[in-house]
Parts: sequence; structure tokens; C-alpha cells
Amino acid sequence: MMTLAKEHCEACRADAPRVDDAQIDSLMEQIPGWAVLDRDGIKQLEKSFHFSNFRQALTFANQVGELAEKVQHHPAILLEWGKVTVTWWSHKIRGLHRNDFILAAKTSELETTGSPNTA
Repeated sequence: MMTLAKEHCEACRADAPRVDDAQIDSLMEQIPGWAVLDRDGIKQLEKSFHFSNFRQALTFANQVGELAEKVQHHPAILLEWGKVTVTWWSHKIRGLHRNDFILAAKTSELETTGSPNTA
């Protein structure tokens, strides 16, 4: 089975299907440390990453931003001293798409390797 971090995102249309609860449960096993949150009826993936200082957190936030630009799918990024919180969801469908799980996996990969798997 291909890992999420090695998958590619597809263009998300307004009529794209959201992942269902069974798919969410299965996909969550591949992105440890991420949580599914419900904000105003919209499911989102969120994880906080911790660093030794602001500069490391800023570097990571910028790497996540570069990843988002490459695929034209943009998360909410909260940058604090020593901490970056990343929240992925698909605005067009007001919920979670497989792309969000792929990008969560790539974001986690950034933390450990400094670069996402874009092959």
C-alpha cells in the first residue's frame, strides 16, 4: 500500500466527495498525532509541532507554506514561539478530502526530514 506522504493531491472541486467516517478512521492510522476537530460543522485535521525556538518554528511554517503553494491547497498555520499549529481542510467542500490527509502526512514528513515527499 502506498503511504499517504507519497501520494499526489488531485484538484478538489466543489462537488468532490468528503471522506466518510470509516475512511477517516482508516486514514488517521497513517497520520499519528493528528486530530480530527469539528469547527462549526466542518471537520478539520490539526496538529501542533514543537520546536526549540522561534526561528525553527518559523522555518517549519515557511516549509509548510511552500508545500501548500506547490499543490495550491492552503492550511491555516498558527506560528508561536517554539510552536506551529497546522490545520488542513478543504474549503470548497467544507470538510475533509483525501488531499487533506495526504498533506497532513507530508507536513509530518517535513518535521522529520525537512522536505516532503513530492516524488
